[in-house]
Amino acid sequence: MKKVLWMIFMTFMVLNVNAQKPISSDEVITSNIQYKNGKDTYIKERCKLDIYYDKSKKNLPVVVWYHGGGLTSGQKEIPELLKKQGFVVVGVNYRLLPKVKIDECLDDCAASLAWVFQNISQYGGDAKKIFVSGHSAGGYITTMLGLDKTWLSRYGVDANNIAGLIPFSGQMISHFAYRKMNGIDNLQPTIDKYAPLYHVRKDAAPLVLTTGDRNIELFGRYEENAYMWRMMNLVGRPDTQLYELGGYGHGAMAQPAFHILIQTIHKMLGEKFSF
Repeated sequence: MKKVLWMIFMTFMVLNVNAQKPISSDEVITSNIQYKNGKDTYIKERCKLDIYYDKSKKNLPVVVWYHGGGLTSGQKEIPELLKKQGFVVVGVNYRLLPKVKIDECLDDCAASLAWVFQNISQYGGDAKKIFVSGHSAGGYITTMLGLDKTWLSRYGVDANNIAGLIPFSGQMISHFAYRKMNGIDNLQPTIDKYAPLYHVRKDAAPLVLTTGDRNIELFGRYEENAYMWRMMNLVGRPDTQLYELGGYGHGAMAQPAFHILIQTIHKMLGEKFSF
């Protein structure tokens, strides 16, 4: 577990320089690819993804990014700070609560990730180097897909083939939007099959957790992630990491967390993990 007090100036100088570089003629974004089909108009509306890639390159690492919004709002995005980093980046939309149940929401996300595994080579990505990330609700989705193998197995994908799970300030207990739909109070902690903590296991993909400052984060968010870090260590995964971004709240922590994401991917690609 690491208490991180970043040198703010240096972090943002590095990230902003990269973000401000113009996209070259070989870098393109293909938008609104339908990853899931169905007669339901809401599926047609929401089950789409965008891909940022470089047409001149092959076998690049892939970042699949799930947006935040409490599972009840939000739109797919290609984060600016992930461009010009040598990655293929996939931004995913999914159906939202309370219009659908959480099972449908998570199934959409599993379908999108399976689509990436099966098709990303057409966009210069390497299916053996797929990293999953997202902020807030996107962080929750990241850990659910990576730890509960049943979601991806529906689509013939083994969650253990994910190269790395790097959630930003995701809930590790059952998500508050799901609890609200089921009449559970927002301050009533719940760990059931919809909680990433319920699915801790030794053979999962490498997991790197990041939250904002425990004193200004959403209530209990740091502590949930610290509990996940502890439990993963206890089941035999001492490589699990936890970063706390001192001085940053829930929303603001995302920008410096991208630095951790980028550096983590480079580190994971240069190391072999043994369980």
